[in-house]
Amino acid sequence: MWATTKGEPKQLEQTKTSKDGRFELRLDRDSDKDAIFYAVAKGGQSTLNKVGEDNPAIALMAVLGNTSPATVRVNEFTTIASVWTHNQFINGTAIKGSPLALRIAAENVPNFVDLSTGGYGETIQDALNSSQTPTMANFATLGNLLAGCTTQVTADACEKLFASAKPPTGSVPTDTLGAAEAIARNPGYQANNLFALLDRFYPVPQGKRMRATPFLPYLTFAPSAWVLPLKFAGGGVSGGGKLMFDSQGNAWVGNNFVVGGQSQAILWNGNLSKFAPNGKPLSPMTTGFSGGGLSGVGFGLAIDAQDNAWVSGYASQNITKFDNAGKPLSPPEGWTLKSQLGEMQGIIVTRTGDIWAVDQGKNQLVHVPNGDPSKARVYCQNRSKDPLKNPCGLFAPFHLAIDMQDRIWVSNSIGSSVIRFHVSDPTKVEKFDVGYAGSGLAIDSRGNVWHADRFGSSENGRLKLVELMASYAVRGEEPATASLVHNLSAQKPGFWSGGSVTVLRPDGSKAAFSPISGKGLGGPWAVAVDGNDNVWVSNFTSAVAGTLVQLCGVRSQNCPPGTKTGDAISPSGGYVGGGMQQLVDVGIGPAGDVWLTNNWEIDSAGLGQAPEALSTRGAGQGIVVFFGMAKPVKTPQIGPVQKP
Repeated sequence: MWATTKGEPKQLEQTKTSKDGRFELRLDRDSDKDAIFYAVAKGGQSTLNKVGEDNPAIALMAVLGNTSPATVRVNEFTTIASVWTHNQFINGTAIKGSPLALRIAAENVPNFVDLSTGGYGETIQDALNSSQTPTMANFATLGNLLAGCTTQVTADACEKLFASAKPPTGSVPTDTLGAAEAIARNPGYQANNLFALLDRFYPVPQGKRMRATPFLPYLTFAPSAWVLPLKFAGGGVSGGGKLMFDSQGNAWVGNNFVVGGQSQAILWNGNLSKFAPNGKPLSPMTTGFSGGGLSGVGFGLAIDAQDNAWVSGYASQNITKFDNAGKPLSPPEGWTLKSQLGEMQGIIVTRTGDIWAVDQGKNQLVHVPNGDPSKARVYCQNRSKDPLKNPCGLFAPFHLAIDMQDRIWVSNSIGSSVIRFHVSDPTKVEKFDVGYAGSGLAIDSRGNVWHADRFGSSENGRLKLVELMASYAVRGEEPATASLVHNLSAQKPGFWSGGSVTVLRPDGSKAAFSPISGKGLGGPWAVAVDGNDNVWVSNFTSAVAGTLVQLCGVRSQNCPPGTKTGDAISPSGGYVGGGMQQLVDVGIGPAGDVWLTNNWEIDSAGLGQAPEALSTRGAGQGIVVFFGMAKPVKTPQIGPVQKP
């Protein structure tokens, strides 16, 4: 039994199991209130092992958290759940990290496994995850492969497992815990080699149809990566847009729609949701947090240094504010700045406590000094009816980010440019070319801007943008939305057929490897940078499912060998599964978990063209979390990404 807090983990006690595997260990929970306890079982002989001798390759783990059930089972399932959730903090049998990060990781273990029985946890086998995604089969198949070694189903089972789990750098694992860690760190590396062991370890017996595996269900087809994403719902989440984390790692989501409604693209009415780091909803089940003038959140959500949520209303055409408990702090109509605001989108908090937001509907910027709405000002107002004559070069501004030099970068959703200004003078604007139909953008630790080009950078993308502009100018918002959605849903990764990511250097020039296309970038919508400066991109594409793409960032030493900046770390089609739908935002939490918002599910339903039975399925359902995949970041994120 081990305990870990801020420093090196400490071994508390050890014992030897009886022949039936029973053991007894006592925990002193009063010694450190932040301590995370975990058990490691090494060596011994499985009762299923016919070889008749100890197996030194056995190493199993169960992270118990700060408390523990009276009875604990340590097996392959607890090992996989513990390793994947603690991927960023584990090395061999040592688990080290900040108290917050370790608490978050430990609280997610029960989502996968019941520690008292060693069987499935509640979430992985619920209605959203079990038969709806490959995660349960991925999990059980991994359990079968580890069990092949622990029980030595063949004389060379451990040898084969370790050879297949060997990472692209480093040595071959020597025990099952090391094998699990190697797979979790490199989930897409030669994934088919591991899958092939399933048939070697558990061939279908003659005259039978099922493999005699210790765990069910097992995979029928090789996965593209050994990832274990889970889907969560509740808390009023429906058609989730922007996602942000507070200082405790709770995830806040702004919703386009109301749960259960026949959601339409031109009628946004959603509220605000809050989830604990383990996916448990903390906001009211159906309505979420409401009031304060909020209605219909798009991509506008920010968390300030006091953990207050600032929300820009797309439908309500205002700015609203909520405290960390979900109580509205803005007036009943929100802050409209005397009806000067239109359909609001991105909003951020600066290091000095200022609030900046973009108004997509009226093509303008909003500044709230020190978070005081009474001092708010509006910039870039266009006195002309021609949107191309905007004094700041704004055309449906979508999102914004601030760099280390206090310069704000703004994307244009109807356009192919990014504008930049210093916070001291928003009237002095610089303009830089990017791809077509911009949306999310993020800035890495060296000041590079990673910008999502939803329509890509090809001539085909330009033609889609022209179509979008014409629809918006001639026919209005509803046809323009239909044009955007239909084009994105049909896109596939590739320079001509899909989206791209443009990378701008701090001086505004394009990086030599920019734009980035292919690599799973079907319809990139949002970008997040992790603590290693690697880049994560969500994709709003395909009526079947969206994808998550991981790109090597500017510090290529943090990427797999042979990978350079701009290359994909994820499989060629991106990471898949987990119940992902048409994605909007992607965010990194303080334990390295990657969160995504499902925004749309069925296009025709969101556009009022679906049969009655499908009419409530325009809104995307829930959020999806990939555990331990990214280097953790400090939350709330204020300014460029920082390590915790």
